[in-house]
Amino acid sequence: MEISTALHPDGTAEVAVDAPPVNALTAQGWHRLAAAVRTAGAAPRTRAVLLRAEGRGFNAGVDIKELQRGGGSALVEVNRGCAAAFAAVYACPVPVVAAVQGYCLGGGVGLAGNADVVLAAEDAYFALPEVDRGALGAATHLSRLVPGHLARAMVYTCRPATAAQLHTFGSVLEVVPPERLREAALEVAGDIAAKDPEVVRRAKESLNGIDPVDPRRSYRFEQGFTFELGLNGAGDRLRDAFVEHGARPDGGQG
Repeated sequence: MEISTALHPDGTAEVAVDAPPVNALTAQGWHRLAAAVRTAGAAPRTRAVLLRAEGRGFNAGVDIKELQRGGGSALVEVNRGCAAAFAAVYACPVPVVAAVQGYCLGGGVGLAGNADVVLAAEDAYFALPEVDRGALGAATHLSRLVPGHLARAMVYTCRPATAAQLHTFGSVLEVVPPERLREAALEVAGDIAAKDPEVVRRAKESLNGIDPVDPRRSYRFEQGFTFELGLNGAGDRLRDAFVEHGARPDGGQG
């Protein structure tokens, strides 16, 4: 796994994740991503952060195989890592622009849902396959992207929503061809970076302060049910089946 960070002349800090083959992150990977976002946002010259990924998908969530190899201790570390990464995006002192291509699953929804602005490629789709994996989580962040009843349906059925659908809801700012995604996201980040940095930082702080739900606390509440499912055996049973049959990032098999 590689995480590269570059500071552009306009003050945009670009954080790019490359974790082949599908950008599913280990516990260490989530902690490293959290550290990269925190470091980028804390730099005095940073005026906006662009979060993106290499490859055909933005993020496929957690590394299920690591969970099954490591048992309960691995589950604790993965959940802590996800919580840290999501919180780093949400609490970043400057706005975070997420550029999403291909699949955005599980933890990817957590990242995008906590970003301030989301741009997506035309092939992007968003889903929470957690119910099929014996876990729960990131409904907090999905509810920031889609209306409440759709979020419930997506959790229960694991069905995806497209970038075009999210654009109609207003949670995705722009939908662009895949080859233009990075350029378009840099343009939006640049628009933010061009504003007075002190005013933008206070705007970010004020917007977080008026959120009706604290996503950090809400997400940790969700994670408690993942631990419960792990203790009663449902989590291991479904994750074992996933590993055995080799599901695709989109939730299918093969």
